[in-house]
Parts: sequence; structure tokens; C-alpha cells
Amino acid sequence: MFRCSYLKMGLLIFLWACSHWLPAPALAGPPFQTDDPDPVETKHWEIYVASQFKHDRDGDSAALPQVEINYGVFPNTQIHLIVPLAYDNPSGDKAHYGLGDIEVGVKFRFIQESEWIPMVGLFPLVEIPTGNHDEGLGNGKAQFFIPLWLQKSWGPWTSYGGGGYWINPGDGNKNWWFFGWEVQREISKALTLGGELIYKTADTDDGDNSFGFNVGAIINLTGNHHILLSAGSDFSGPTRFQCYIGYQFTFGP
Repeated sequence: MFRCSYLKMGLLIFLWACSHWLPAPALAGPPFQTDDPDPVETKHWEIYVASQFKHDRDGDSAALPQVEINYGVFPNTQIHLIVPLAYDNPSGDKAHYGLGDIEVGVKFRFIQESEWIPMVGLFPLVEIPTGNHDEGLGNGKAQFFIPLWLQKSWGPWTSYGGGGYWINPGDGNKNWWFFGWEVQREISKALTLGGELIYKTADTDDGDNSFGFNVGAIINLTGNHHILLSAGSDFSGPTRFQCYIGYQFTFGP
């Protein structure tokens, strides 16, 4: 298990390296928590098979695995689905594994990127309470996320971010805010590196605000097959370590 201090050092090294590269758009969203306003092209598909893991002061949780499907249903509009198998292992208690909460959403881009104007879009999400709340596999009630995302590219650099408000009902829960910003650079046609900063307000009555980071890579095996990796931690907050590893397959007419 990586210690937070090593992850912080890795982030500083990554940002220093980026500052010494000279200034092509790249994939956005996964493997990062910060999302983007760029929908899948019309009649094209993105399919992900991925796993996420988080270790915090309360124990371990994961998606082992999850399947994500995005489809460009109309110009500037995609529909979105995630079906996870969830794992929860709280400290000092029994571990559970099973279907988690299913996520559905629609991404809509309403401002196109130009030389001076960023791309802007909405990506509202609904978390359907299909996971067993008593076993820690789901929230127990539907959750809603209403975010606004922006993105701008300069040569091999792409930066995107924004944030939104989570409606999080349930005993002991509270509504909360998410903010994130990511910067990435296309190193070659086969490799893109990136890093993000994330801020979250508390989502429970006894929870804490958190501020953290992830660094990651997108490895393009071919034009249609991609490996996605990221890892990070909180600078302040409950998360000691988190990571994402996924495979993405893209196709269309």
C-alpha cells in the first residue's frame, strides 16, 4: 500500500515534468473523477470494464468490476449507464459483495469549443438504489448529481473541470458539492498523462470535507482499444488511497 507522502511527491514530480514540456486533444473523463462536457460522437459507443478501489479510515470499498456504456444518441448528446458489482469491507465488520447502485445519465454539450471559448456541457446523473444498503453496497435512496463541465485544448494539452451538487437523501446523509479540475498532455499517440485536484464537501452529518488528487495515464493500444489507470489520495480528508484500472473499447459507423 502506497503512503500518502509518496503520492504527493509523485504529483509534484508530474506537475514539474508537465511544466517543462512544450505545448492534440485526448480522451477525457475516466480514469479521473473529474468529468468533461465532450459527448460521444453520434452513433458511436464507448464501453468500459473497470475496477475502482478506495481505502479510507472506515475500511475498504471497491467496484469489482463495473461496466460503463456511453452512446452518442444525437449530435452533442450521449446517454450513459454504469452497472457495478460492489465490495464493502468496513473496519472490524463483515465484508459484503454484490450488485451496487446503478448509474444513468445524459451528457449534453450546449457550447462548442472555439479558439477563445471553452466547450461547455451538462451531465446530470441519477444513482438508482439497486445495491443492498444494509450490507453497505448502496445508498438506500436515489441520488442525483447536477454538474456543469468545461473543457479547452491547446495543441497536445487538454484541461477540463467544473463541479456540481449531489442530492443525497437518507438518514445521516446530507447534500454535498463536488469540484474538480484536470490537466493532461498527449505525450505520443500511444500515451497521455494527466493529473486532477478534487474538492468534496461532507456527504454525511458526521463526515468531513476533503481535498485530494489523482494522477493517471491513458494507454492507446490501438485506435479502439485503451487502458486507463489512475491513483491518488486525499491531502486532507478520509481517503488514504484510491485507484482505477480499466479497459475501454470504442467503436461506431
